[in-house]
Amino acid sequence: QVQLVESGGGLVQAGGSLRLSCEVSGGTFSSTAMGWFRQAPGKEREFVATIRWNNGGTYYADPVKGRFTISSNNAKNTVYLQMNSLKPEDTAVYYCAAGRPILSAIRDQRMYTAWGQGTLVTVSS
Repeated sequence: QVQLVESGGGLVQAGGSLRLSCEVSGGTFSSTAMGWFRQAPGKEREFVATIRWNNGGTYYADPVKGRFTISSNNAKNTVYLQMNSLKPEDTAVYYCAAGRPILSAIRDQRMYTAWGQGTLVTVSS
């Protein structure tokens, strides 16, 4: 049974930084990409960023471009999300997910079949 465990969430002031981690373990699940998604209170879950294992290709949602960076350590089966210049509107539960998305749907959460439990990020103004 594959498990994804996020860590690194917390409370930060606007303009600050946080780094989220997601460790993948267990099972024989073979993913081609790892993504970060977030769900703010009262809103639907939305795409944040994705990285492909094979070539390190990265994809970002427009609201986080230039502020967030997704990276991976393949040897550790770990994916990171470095979040800089945080804004109150970044407040959400952040989830990592693993899947085998086709390139044209790499931002579609339906392409991801394994999910972590989420970690809360709160940005105060």
